[in-house]
Amino acid sequence: MPIDLNNITEETLLNKRLSELPIQIKDTWLDACVTELHKELEAKGLCFRPPCYLADEWLTPDRIPIIGIPFYLAHPTLIKLEKKMMLEAEGETKEWCMKLLRHEAGHAINYAYKLFKKRSWQKTFGKFTTEYEEGYRFRPYSRSFVRHLEDYYAQYHPDEDFAETFAVWLTPDSNWQEKYKGWKAMAKLKYVDSLMQEINAKEPLVKDNKEYWKASAIRRTLKYHYKKKQDHHAEDFPHFHDANLLRIFSKRDNTNKKQPSAAKTIRKYRKTILQSLSRWTGEKKYVANDLFNNLLARCRELDLVCIESETEILLRTSTYMTTLLMNYMYTGKLRGEK
Repeated sequence: MPIDLNNITEETLLNKRLSELPIQIKDTWLDACVTELHKELEAKGLCFRPPCYLADEWLTPDRIPIIGIPFYLAHPTLIKLEKKMMLEAEGETKEWCMKLLRHEAGHAINYAYKLFKKRSWQKTFGKFTTEYEEGYRFRPYSRSFVRHLEDYYAQYHPDEDFAETFAVWLTPDSNWQEKYKGWKAMAKLKYVDSLMQEINAKEPLVKDNKEYWKASAIRRTLKYHYKKKQDHHAEDFPHFHDANLLRIFSKRDNTNKKQPSAAKTIRKYRKTILQSLSRWTGEKKYVANDLFNNLLARCRELDLVCIESETEILLRTSTYMTTLLMNYMYTGKLRGEK
C-alpha cells in the first residue's frame, strides 16, 4: 500500500525505510531551487550543470560532480520530523537551501574539472589530500577566509575553503569585490574568478554521476537513521550536559525552598572560573565563555540546586569544564573521542 506522507502518524513513519518514502525532487520546491542554481551558473558563463538527487544528507561524493540533497526537504511532513528529531532542518528555507546548493556546487565543479590538482589551486587553498578531522577549530576573526555558511566552514579543509569561496563568488549581488576589500580572502576570490573564466566554456573532465547514499537505496528505518544521527550530533542538543550536571548538582526538592540555585552559584564565580580555565587550558576566553553560558542556561532549565559547599561546587564545575575544553582542544569536539 502506498505511503501517504500527508496522513501518516509519526510512529508509523519512523518505522518506514528511507527507500520506501514516495519522494522526488521533480515538481517540488527543490526542483525550482536546482533550476535557479543552474541559471546562476549559466549567468556566470559556465556550461557545467551539476545533477542533483535525494540523499541522506547534504553532500557531494568525493571527486564525483553530483550534489546530494537531504531527503527530508522533499516533503513538509519529513521537514517537520527532521526539526523534531534534530532541532532544525538544514536548508528548509529557499535562501538557506540556495546557500547550501552553491557550496555543494563548488565541490562539484572542483571535481568536474579536477581543479584541486592544479598547483595554483594548492598554492591558494592548500593540499586537497589533507585529512579531514572529526572536528575542526576555527578563528572567528580571521580575514583569510570568506564567510558563507555558519561555523566558519571555510576553515575546515582546503576543499571546503574553495567551495565556500566559490559560493560567495557565485551568489548574485554578493558584491564580494567591496565586501572583502582589504581581506586576505580577496586573493582567493580573484583566483576563483580567473579560474572560472578559464574553464567557462569547457566541458567537464569528469562525468561520473554515481549517486552515493541515495535515499531510495537506503534500507534503514527512519527510527534507526535518527538514532545514529542524534548520537553523532549529541553535543548539539540541550540535554548533552544533563547527566554530568546531575553529578555536580541536584534536582530541587520542592519541600526545601532554601536550597541555593546552581545557576546563581556558578554565575557568582563566573570570572574566577573563566580566568582559571583560560590560564590552565590555554583556550580562548570566548570558547570558555560560550561553554559557561550553555551550562548556566541548562542549570536554569533543569532547576538544579547546590547541596554541597560552594568550594566543592566550584571545584567540580571547573574540573568538568576543563575536561570539556581539553577534549575540544585535541578533537574539535567537547565530548572527545568515542
